[in-house]
Amino acid sequence: MIAGCRKIVGGKGEGTALVSSQPINFLAMVEAKTGRITDPKHELFEKSLKDVILVFPNAIGSSVGAYVFYSLKEAGTAPAAIVCAKADITTASGCAIASIPVLDLPTNMARKPLAESVRQGSRIKVDADAGTIATV
Repeated sequence: MIAGCRKIVGGKGEGTALVSSQPINFLAMVEAKTGRITDPKHELFEKSLKDVILVFPNAIGSSVGAYVFYSLKEAGTAPAAIVCAKADITTASGCAIASIPVLDLPTNMARKPLAESVRQGSRIKVDADAGTIATV
């Protein structure tokens, strides 16, 4: 279990961990209808965000990317929850309007590669209100 995470947007989510060491530009790289990453240069190319626990450093690009989170939710292709090394304004505001739970890793863990904190493909449960991530 990882405890001491910082709640950004409250709630709980459970799913398979989809881990990326690369930031995501939600406006330019994510197709909301399918929830897939569309940038062939991104390590998650063609992976779906639907019902996963997305673990990534932070979002990059335009603040309009926040609306993509809402579009993902409306299309039924949104992640169950998000874990960031350090949440940014795009992720925080987008998830707030879409009611997607988000938390930051504790500072000592955020400096490590994300794959050391959460294993790719592991089944995890995020409780943003309690600030915890647990393996299921």
